[in-house]
Amino acid sequence: MVLMEYSELEILIVRIREISGFDFSGYARPSLLRRASRYLTTHKMDFPQLLVHIEQGGNVVYGLIQELTVNYSEMFRDADFFMKVKTEVFTYLESYPTLRFWVAGCATGEEAYSLAIFLKEAGFLNRSLIYATDLSNKALTAAREGIFTLGNVRTFSENYLAAGGKHSLSDYYHVAYNKAAMLPELRRNIVFSMHDLTGDGVFNEFQFISCRNVMIYFTLELRQKVFRLLYDSLSMLGFLCLGKRETLRYSGLEDNFKVIDTTLNIYQKIK
Repeated sequence: MVLMEYSELEILIVRIREISGFDFSGYARPSLLRRASRYLTTHKMDFPQLLVHIEQGGNVVYGLIQELTVNYSEMFRDADFFMKVKTEVFTYLESYPTLRFWVAGCATGEEAYSLAIFLKEAGFLNRSLIYATDLSNKALTAAREGIFTLGNVRTFSENYLAAGGKHSLSDYYHVAYNKAAMLPELRRNIVFSMHDLTGDGVFNEFQFISCRNVMIYFTLELRQKVFRLLYDSLSMLGFLCLGKRETLRYSGLEDNFKVIDTTLNIYQKIK
């Protein structure tokens, strides 16, 4: 594997910002360095070659940005989280006439489809709209297609049952050409679109926001900025869900939330 130096990473961050306007300065360096090194290895180039490569701008630099920001997931990841959402959070939300959900950093759509399935089983998918956003166009294209390998689907099925699924996950997809395609009735209630948590602003008000396993890649300063965006996007008494290794601590907004689950990091906005 080709290893990039931290000093080279800082140069790369500056050049990406100058060329594209996208700012990686608030991203945690260790994870960013690993991804940049993987990019060099995959594309069989060293750092000087990479600098020449991105000078082409356009699709080249944006392709690099998307590889540096890609997030990996699976359906019903952390079954205990989905069980909690289904049994406690949904119980509160079911009285709303319409519901808006935001899956921030949706990657290739696994969490958005998981949420849609449990909303359907709870009986209020038809009055719900899920906004699933990501920085990567490549990931969003895959998410809109909703097609997964059968190998991955076997893992998803185990997660679904562990999370308390009522039926079989196979009820929600059809198989063709050795791939599983999510049913259109799920996709109809999901809007996949590009959004940069670190630079874009509020675009709607939500009763439920899931931003899991995204903040771990940010510095404290950037986390505080993103937490403010999430707070401003959340309706009063709405729910904010973070990853198991993430917390509202040091966000400056702790007093504005009630803790629903300390282990799963589920919070409710109270002021």
